[in-house]
Amino acid sequence: MPFNTDKFRFNAESFKENQQSKESSASFDTEELKEKLIPELIDELDAWHVKLQAEGKQGLILVLQALDAAGKDEIITFIFSHLMPQGLKVSSPNQPSEDEQDHDFLWRHQAGFPARGQIGILNRSYYEDVISLLVHGPEDQIPVMHESVEEEASFRLDAIRQMEAYLTRSGFKVIKLFPFVSKEVQGKRLLERMEQPDKQWEFSFSDLSDRDKWDTFHKHYQYIMEETDTDEAPWYVLPADNAWLTRYLAGKIVLEALEELKPEFPVFTDEEAEKLEEAIQELKEELEEA
Repeated sequence: MPFNTDKFRFNAESFKENQQSKESSASFDTEELKEKLIPELIDELDAWHVKLQAEGKQGLILVLQALDAAGKDEIITFIFSHLMPQGLKVSSPNQPSEDEQDHDFLWRHQAGFPARGQIGILNRSYYEDVISLLVHGPEDQIPVMHESVEEEASFRLDAIRQMEAYLTRSGFKVIKLFPFVSKEVQGKRLLERMEQPDKQWEFSFSDLSDRDKWDTFHKHYQYIMEETDTDEAPWYVLPADNAWLTRYLAGKIVLEALEELKPEFPVFTDEEAEKLEEAIQELKEELEEA
């Protein structure tokens, strides 16, 4: 079942009409995704991830940004948790602390960036400092430097564009995913969290107050993506109403990004290869004598 991930690149008109939250149920088979396509995908991801670690020259930053109950955590659980932990770095920023408020808005997020050879997953990201500003205003945020919220948001988005371009040119590919959940499906998932004791720990009453602002979030996320969708750091909008398809697509997009990076296993120089052969022979002789 082939998927062209280009069709999930951010499209302002489709996003505005809520079309990018949906994907025809006839276009995929859930059992095939769970039992065949995702396991095969994870094997491919793992192979490229090992090469990325071994080479140690490049990195990948995966931004997961979405509304509540869109499935960000599950993307990590069902796809990326199967990769080698040493080569993963996952961060989930919370409300800015007092110390973080004493710095620029990007400062607190840099600790979550990966080293060369790693995949860094930002489960929420520096985009929180823009969407929260636009929806909730400047209270409890990193101090604003401009008179209006709109000016501050524009300033922050410009800083993000520049930072993502800098990271890309420094060898760190940036991929941004927005699992787009419809208001109806979000409501059902929140209700499930509220009613099931083993899921209540995931629920916060702020989820409901934010849900009341669903249209406002939607409008501002469209603006954010319009301002920051670039060829260097593209946005992909995933149909989060279809949970397993979204998980598969997230992994597929990262796989394609790794394939573009083309990491390779290090190769010994002629001198190193000669020394290696000598060491192999010495060890073989030692083992034969033992």
